[in-house]
Amino acid sequence: MKRTECVELGTICLIYKNDMFLLQDRVKEDWRGFTLPGGHVEPNESIVDAVIREMKEETGLTVFNPKLCGVKQFPIQDGRYLVFLFKTNEFEGEVVSSAEGQMHWVARKDLHAYPLVDDFDELIEVMTNDALNEFQYIRNGNEWKVLLK
Repeated sequence: MKRTECVELGTICLIYKNDMFLLQDRVKEDWRGFTLPGGHVEPNESIVDAVIREMKEETGLTVFNPKLCGVKQFPIQDGRYLVFLFKTNEFEGEVVSSAEGQMHWVARKDLHAYPLVDDFDELIEVMTNDALNEFQYIRNGNEWKVLLK
């Protein structure tokens, strides 16, 4: 049995203040809708440095003390995509948008009124529920199953 595999690394961060979440109205076709900002980890970059860099690039904010709060993973060709989930309410700067999409502060109670990405509810559940650590997609033929652990 092979013990190694090809892995693509990414980060996502829930930036929040009180009951408000900073969401991105993502324009890319592969994951379109309101979601959390994030992006790829560059070769030889630390995971924490990657989330700080991505938040600056996509939101204009400098985040401090991002806390790892879970992992999202799904199979890709010849391996898996692994996304480190962070959250923080410590930041400075002014919110700006990027080519990835417009940024919006949204009250948690109003999330249902926005066109969220398909797996947003599960993503937020893992990130805000201390009893959960993992969001995993399992492929069974043409169907995808979500497991929260």
